[in-house]
Amino acid sequence: MFQRKGNMRKKINMKKKIVNVFAKTGYNCIACSPHNPIGLNLQFYEEGEYITADWTPEHNFEGYPGILHGGIQALLLDEISAWTVYIKAKTAGVTSKLTVRYRKEVHNPQSKITVRGRMIEIKRNLCFIEAQLLNHLGEVCAEAESTFFLFPVEKAIVEGTYPEDYNSFFEPKER
Repeated sequence: MFQRKGNMRKKINMKKKIVNVFAKTGYNCIACSPHNPIGLNLQFYEEGEYITADWTPEHNFEGYPGILHGGIQALLLDEISAWTVYIKAKTAGVTSKLTVRYRKEVHNPQSKITVRGRMIEIKRNLCFIEAQLLNHLGEVCAEAESTFFLFPVEKAIVEGTYPEDYNSFFEPKER
């Protein structure tokens, strides 16, 4: 989105940080917990229809030397899909199906990669998500289609898998 300023066009940053409402003591998610010393410690953002996260892998996440392990790529795609469900479907769920297509090796594991997901549709209690993993050049290296079994939001709140207030995912706006 652009905003006119005189004769110049200024790009408006529509990237909105998502607060990890689950990041409490004892929360140990391998992908998104800030407290897990061997985890990925992902931070998520909403960018229009997409949920995104940037991550810079270290060498201990390699499969073959210099190549990011495919299982870690699948983990990243599954996690971005789950956070897409939280924000776009506005409830929690579990992965019912994850199909990953590896298109290109992710070389040089110490370069930033980006994962992004978007909701395709909801049918009854199923949510369909598309996700991509992009290398530091913006090339699609892996992509996934996933199906999530959605919990009724009331059940998700009671079980602690979803916050009582959807807005707690976002930092309060400054006035």
